[in-house]
Amino acid sequence: QRPRLTRQALMRCCLIKWILSSAAPQGSDSSDSELELSTVRHQPEGLDQLQALTKFTKKELQSLYRGFKNECPTGLVDEETFKVIYSQFFPQGDASTYAHFLFNAFDADGNGAIHFEDFVVVLSILLRGTVHEKLKWAFNLFDINKDGYITKEEMQAI
Repeated sequence: QRPRLTRQALMRCCLIKWILSSAAPQGSDSSDSELELSTVRHQPEGLDQLQALTKFTKKELQSLYRGFKNECPTGLVDEETFKVIYSQFFPQGDASTYAHFLFNAFDADGNGAIHFEDFVVVLSILLRGTVHEKLKWAFNLFDINKDGYITKEEMQAI
């Protein structure tokens, strides 16, 4: 029996849920048009580069970008904003500690912000990656000090 990350488990991840709900087609918007880029602090790489890095089509990337920009007009999500978004999906308790570790796993380059590219690369792994890719990403989430080992203390921290 192969271990699987189910779609239901992924939908519990607030950022994924939030983007997918925000990315629903609206009106008669042309999905073949280029990304709607405005002057912001961060703009994504070209669609061709993102298609090569992910398992999304051009149309899917455009839709995801619209949802991302709708919620994050600057094109960046800092840790505090991420925690606010994440807490909306877990109102019964304090999810800020887990959100911190999840944020770090999304922030691949460690610059303190989740860019659209960071987001879609992770989303591509979680939704369409191989079992090995998903396990590698999950390992990275739990390996807090990035030493290549997951200790009991790291498991308890998360």
